[in-house]
Amino acid sequence: MNSMASPSGHSVSHQVTKGSSSNLAIAFFPLPREKRSAMTALYAFCRCVDDIADNVDVAIEERKNLLKEWQQNIRSACADASFSSHLPVIAELTPWIHRYQLSFEDFNDLIEGMEMDLHLNRYSTWKDLEAYCYRVASTVGLLSIRIFGYQVPSARRYAFHLGQALQLTNILRDIRDDAMLQRIYLPLELLSQLDISETEVIECRIPKAKLADLVEKMSAVASKHYQMAREALSPLDRPNMIASEMMANLYWRLLKKIKSQPQDLLRPEKIRLSKVTKISVIMQSVIFHRWSLRNLSYGSFGDLEPSKR
Repeated sequence: MNSMASPSGHSVSHQVTKGSSSNLAIAFFPLPREKRSAMTALYAFCRCVDDIADNVDVAIEERKNLLKEWQQNIRSACADASFSSHLPVIAELTPWIHRYQLSFEDFNDLIEGMEMDLHLNRYSTWKDLEAYCYRVASTVGLLSIRIFGYQVPSARRYAFHLGQALQLTNILRDIRDDAMLQRIYLPLELLSQLDISETEVIECRIPKAKLADLVEKMSAVASKHYQMAREALSPLDRPNMIASEMMANLYWRLLKKIKSQPQDLLRPEKIRLSKVTKISVIMQSVIFHRWSLRNLSYGSFGDLEPSKR
């Protein structure tokens, strides 16, 4: 399958992925070449629509129109394998859509999640937040498992719960960055329960004890989703899920680090995993899957000592 090349000789999707600091790109390297190319195109699509939604230098109405353009193009791409989009990333993604039977419904839900960021900056309940996380994260998992390949229907539950877990981890890590954009993704019912005001979140001055309680509560919910994802993954499908399992392990380590040092969440420097930790996780993931060992250990805070890296 040919893809459009940038002046550097690489596909546009490759350039988008290479320019991202996301852990997701790291997880692609163990995949077979064809699946790696498909995932690179899918990731580039997700990155592009996310960047449109988050670009505060562009008026909201213009961002809506841009997302509508991407929505219309991906609809056409899903409906017709011969469709040639003027958007390079969608043009590169189109062959993979039909090779792996990717669903327009999932793409559409994803774009609707991005549109939510244009007009919603608060989520009242856990249920409201779950719906948002489904659109912006679980949908990506549902598309990804089609590319990875699965045999057991429970893989869809795996994708749903892992998407929830990863997004909740992101929400915790990005509290400060989101506050700078006047966004609060923490459920307001949880803030009320902990007697934390919206102003304290936006101004990044949550009292230390309350911040620790907040991280504990959010981590518990995320942990439950990690556990449910691990339980839903069948041994039959485990070998094909090396990329998603690597992501699960990376983000689980990140959640453990956040839980061990919650006070750092409100500091300018974002909490990250060290390169040593990332390399360790990558090697562990490859070994576990190559020799079909048990599922990677994530979802229980007793599994590992809290990371200090």
